[in-house]
Amino acid sequence: MSFRVKICGLTEPAAVELAVELGASFLGFVLHPPSPRFVPPERLAELVAGVPSTVRTVGVAVDPTDAFLAHVLSHAPLDLLQLHGEETPERVRAIGLSTGCRVMKAFRVGEPADLDGVAAFYEAADFLLFDARPPPGAAWPGGHGLPFDWRLLDGLESPLPWALAGGLDAGNLAAARARLRPPIVDASSGLERAPGIKDPEKLRAFMAEARRLGARRAEEPD
Repeated sequence: MSFRVKICGLTEPAAVELAVELGASFLGFVLHPPSPRFVPPERLAELVAGVPSTVRTVGVAVDPTDAFLAHVLSHAPLDLLQLHGEETPERVRAIGLSTGCRVMKAFRVGEPADLDGVAAFYEAADFLLFDARPPPGAAWPGGHGLPFDWRLLDGLESPLPWALAGGLDAGNLAAARARLRPPIVDASSGLERAPGIKDPEKLRAFMAEARRLGARRAEEPD
C-alpha cells in the first residue's frame, strides 16, 4: 500500500525546494503566530511561489477568523487549510466553502476520548490528521516532536484520507507504517536542527526511508 508524505513547519526557501525535489506530496506552513515555525503571509507568498502544481500547499491555522484567512489567501494561494483548534464541523464546512480550499481537520490525541468526535467531521472535512496532544501549557498545538500511543488508532476506518503526525522521523517511520498504514505521514520537528529550521540530512534520510517503504511522489492533485 503506497502512501504520501507531508513535510510541515517549513520556513525557508531552500527547505521547500529540497522537500519538493525529494518527492513530498504536501508542504505545510504554520500560520499561527505563537509557533516558532510561524510564517507571516508576506513571507508565505515567497515560499510557495515556486512550488509545482503537483505538490499541495497547506496552511496550518488555529481557530482562524474569516478575515485572517482572507488576508493570508490574498498574499498566497493555498490548496489546503489544516485546522488545529476547536473548530466545529459546521465551522470546518464553512471555511471550505468560503475559501475554496480543501480542509484538513487535526485532532490532538492522548487518550481514547480524544477520538470520540471524529465521525462528526466525515462530511465536513476533506482530510483528517491525528497528532499528539501537546504538553500542558504549550502555546501552540502541534510540532512538539511527541509521538502518541498509536494503539489508539487501531481499527480506524475513516472514509477520508488521513495523516499521522507526532514525532515522526526516519527512525520510527517504518514502525508507524507497519502498525497503522496511514495514507499520509506528516513530519515536522523530527526533521529539524532548531525550531523552524529543517536539517537537510534529516529530511533526506526521512524521504529515503519513505521511498523505501513505498511512498509515492507527488504526481497529481487530490
